[in-house]
Amino acid sequence: MSVKKGIYRHYKGNEYEVLFVASHSETLEDMVVYKALYGEEKVWVRPLSMWNDKIILKDGSETKRFVLVEEI
Repeated sequence: MSVKKGIYRHYKGNEYEVLFVASHSETLEDMVVYKALYGEEKVWVRPLSMWNDKIILKDGSETKRFVLVEEI
């Protein structure tokens, strides 16, 4: 699994910039480090496996948690 640097849209509508992929210091799990492109522009971290998850919406349809909008 991998993730490209770029701008992603979360399934709820907000956009984020992937800064890089880092390794968890204890488990060595790959973590995506990303920044919100709205509000206070907080920096977040999420396991790569969660980043690439698919989400089941209330209507029963399936979508990706994050969709690449623009590669940087």
